[in-house]
Amino acid sequence: MDEIISLCKRRGFIFQSSEIYGGINGFYDYGPLGVELRKNIKDAWWKDMVHGREDIVGQDSSIIMHPGVWKASGHVDSFSDPMVDCRESKLRYRADHLLWAAVLVDGEIIGYVSTLEGPEAQADAEKKASTLKRRKGKRGELGPIELKTFPEASPDLQALIPSPATGKPGSLTPPREFNMMFQTHVGAMRDESALTYLRPETAQGIFANFRSVVDTARVKIPFGIAQIGKAFRNEITPRNFIFRSREFEQMEIEYFIPPEEDLWQKYFRDWIEIRLNWHKSIGLREDLLGKEVHAAEKLAHYARACTDITFEFPFGCQELEGIAARGNYDLAQHQKHSGKSMEYFDESRREKYIPHVIEPSLGVDRTLLALLCSAYTVEEVQGETRNLLKFHPRIAPIKAAVFPLLKNKPDLVAMARRIYRDLRGRHHVFYDQAGAIGRRYRRMDEAGTPFCITVDFESIDDDTVTIRHRDSMAQIRIHRAEVADYLDEKVLG
Repeated sequence: MDEIISLCKRRGFIFQSSEIYGGINGFYDYGPLGVELRKNIKDAWWKDMVHGREDIVGQDSSIIMHPGVWKASGHVDSFSDPMVDCRESKLRYRADHLLWAAVLVDGEIIGYVSTLEGPEAQADAEKKASTLKRRKGKRGELGPIELKTFPEASPDLQALIPSPATGKPGSLTPPREFNMMFQTHVGAMRDESALTYLRPETAQGIFANFRSVVDTARVKIPFGIAQIGKAFRNEITPRNFIFRSREFEQMEIEYFIPPEEDLWQKYFRDWIEIRLNWHKSIGLREDLLGKEVHAAEKLAHYARACTDITFEFPFGCQELEGIAARGNYDLAQHQKHSGKSMEYFDESRREKYIPHVIEPSLGVDRTLLALLCSAYTVEEVQGETRNLLKFHPRIAPIKAAVFPLLKNKPDLVAMARRIYRDLRGRHHVFYDQAGAIGRRYRRMDEAGTPFCITVDFESIDDDTVTIRHRDSMAQIRIHRAEVADYLDEKVLG
């Protein structure tokens, strides 16, 4: 993970926000390559999920909405995570990410250890347990370390669990709920009447506009409304680079279906497969993708089912996208609180009902991080290390680079510049004439550029160029007039 973070900064994918002032935790900026990668992810999703289907339309709701939206949805009262403070270090932890275990020697509890959730949690806890045993001078067999979350401990036991920061028992506060919505005020007043929130999800904007879309877009159930947009959550402990941040972007669909009991499961299964296949289509490695079905007792109170598409990140297997069967909870709540009907008249059935919904919800930033992790490759080539990003051509920030073999040969430079000008109106391409040709190839490999087009002395004679493929490093020669069509076929399929 450290290598990927270093590459992101070195090559202009991702920067720490406000870095010149020391940065601000949980916020990131996207550089020249990162912003292209983000755009390509969003464009691919929109093209496939909206333009590629007859039953989905798009919208874009505002980031700040009437506070009644968030009251109706339940976010004002219950959009919270349990928070624990360390009184000595002043650090804060999300309680369900803080893990603890009893340390047993020959079956006797000699104390407790704590750690933070992550791939190294078990090893860290076992190391701390061995240290505790040695410090207390205990002899005997150390029992297995069984980690549990902090809220699973009774209040009396919580007082005995040490802080991960200090290792001292008694310094952790009891868990308390922390609402993750960012508050703001609209207008000149700063009282309760002006209070509202930055949206913590894009979904409620879709539900609030359901009636307007039905009345204007000539849609018939089943149909979906798609949106891409920023969301904001005041995470207690943002971590793992851009995986969990306080400002992020979502790509969400609310797919509205009839209320029959026997129908929702079919739509739910279909959407899981649609979304899993889409992730594969943009170049995510199949061996790193998986599915996790939420247990019934862990579902949100309004949900009938939820399945996560997971990805094996360097820091562990985590949710990449959630597909949830949300019932008709959201529309029913907005009908109740607004007094406006959210019923749909189904002409084929000659009846009114509040539709149910299937929600595929995906983060742009998590997808980008998964693509970086999936594409990052280190190879040995003729005794040298080659770092490359094996992006699918459709997603790659730069589709092709154009080089003259030598920068001091006017004929080579002129032809290379002509090819570059012809291509840049169709794709994002890059021109480079600085340094040895091998070094230029390496720079493009590391940026994830799938094709390099080189103009050499043979090009002057027969109007052909060399196209080098990033992954195999194989080279082919084609006529200059065929380059644009060749790139179109590889990038657009």
